[in-house]
Amino acid sequence: MGLFSRKKKDDDRDPKRDEEVAPKRDAGPSVEPAPARSESPDAEPAQTEAAPPDQAEPEATPDVSISVSSFTGLGAAGAPVEPPAPSDGSPRADPLVARAAADPRVRMQATPRSGARPGLPFAPAAPPTELETVPGLRDNALVRDALAALPEKPTGPQVLGVVRQAMQGNLYLRVQGDARQQLADGGQITFGVARAGDKDYMLAYSSGRALREAVAADGDTQTSAIGQPVSALVRHMLQGSYAGIILDNHSPRRAVLPRQVLEKAFAEADPQARVKTLLGEPRQADTPHRLAALLAERPPLWVAVGPTQNGSEKLGIAEARLADGTRLLQVFSHPLEIAALGRDEKALPLAVEKIARALRDNPQVGGIILDPAGPLMTLTREELAPVLALAD
Repeated sequence: MGLFSRKKKDDDRDPKRDEEVAPKRDAGPSVEPAPARSESPDAEPAQTEAAPPDQAEPEATPDVSISVSSFTGLGAAGAPVEPPAPSDGSPRADPLVARAAADPRVRMQATPRSGARPGLPFAPAAPPTELETVPGLRDNALVRDALAALPEKPTGPQVLGVVRQAMQGNLYLRVQGDARQQLADGGQITFGVARAGDKDYMLAYSSGRALREAVAADGDTQTSAIGQPVSALVRHMLQGSYAGIILDNHSPRRAVLPRQVLEKAFAEADPQARVKTLLGEPRQADTPHRLAALLAERPPLWVAVGPTQNGSEKLGIAEARLADGTRLLQVFSHPLEIAALGRDEKALPLAVEKIARALRDNPQVGGIILDPAGPLMTLTREELAPVLALAD
């Protein structure tokens, strides 16, 4: 499979440009057909680049003996609880308990009443509902919105907010020629690779708008787009000598995801990113029940553990609390979700069966909250019936 690579041209190269495209041969990832379309852009390219995160990799999980029945509250009372699910079957309003916790040790701030987006690495509690910026191309809306929230000079934790959203969904490759026709003909596909010094980076795009901006930057309209799972792109990157992946290279905000960060992150991830994917989809009336059924399939999950508030040497599992005092166990789809909270707890993998037993043995705990940094979801004990059944 052919690839694009950025390399120096002859002496007539414009020194103000730091990248040029020329073909290069390499082994590409297995490609699955996806909608392909090129658009005439209307935006100018940007030159900003996000620096790699300083602390994107979560610290190693401590080797500790933890009592899963020790629910020492690390949460606090917060904003009023959202009303329960409506009886007419319409989507419920998920309680924003992670943003409502007031304890500074938890660092969960209430979502601004104005509807403004919380600062990275946090994300809104509810997933995006705008799914296309170019008709016919579905965006990776979580990544798109995280990139848009980056400042001109992002910090490591802010870039971490992009990395954790890139743990799900598809990204687009910009393909030379007509991707659909090439796939139909059984031919090879070429896509963009950027060269910075002696390092090569894969180029990927979060949205139709980002693809359109890339076309605006180089004027090459003889391109199309093909969507690929992020996991497939990362596998291909790790099989080669790439230094990482650059997202939305010609957009007002772009991010560099370093190889070592992605390697660590995907080594610990659910290969199908099932929980993260469902949390990122627009809410439906049956979302809580679908999520509970998914948890019963035993995807990898983590909890945050830290010292108990009573000062003993025993470790406790982090909680959140509703305004009425209801206790919720904090559960995470990936260690990066814990790192994004910026707290002192460590990530501890915990099997779904153990979470179920902990809930069974502690009836005062009202349920769980998944990925409190957002998008998040709370599930009551009743909704968790398929999970609680695993405790037997």
